[in-house]
Amino acid sequence: MSLTKAFGNSMRGLSLALRSERAVRQEAVVLAAAVPAAALLADTVWVAVALIGVVLLVLCVELLNTAIEKLCDHVTPTRHPEIGAIKDLASAAALCSQALGVLVWLAAALGRGFP
Repeated sequence: MSLTKAFGNSMRGLSLALRSERAVRQEAVVLAAAVPAAALLADTVWVAVALIGVVLLVLCVELLNTAIEKLCDHVTPTRHPEIGAIKDLASAAALCSQALGVLVWLAAALGRGFP
């Protein structure tokens, strides 16, 4: 597969997620706000990279969560306890990535007041 085709597939997936998933849209808005906020908050380029990177990580985990949920719904559209557990695990991964994001942003904000 060519790099161009792989990029097109990725963009189609991102476009689908943005159109169909509220959480992905919310995280995309957070990412758009994080770029200028990181430039204002960060005192080094590496802090800015960490701030933007952790938001990208949250978006990545949310996209994987969405893919897992859609696959589960395709495999078994009816309620199933084991499928429900799989969806819960994917959701927990998204929650953990969000907690990491909050922690990194808090550390950066609080760190501005420390030498």
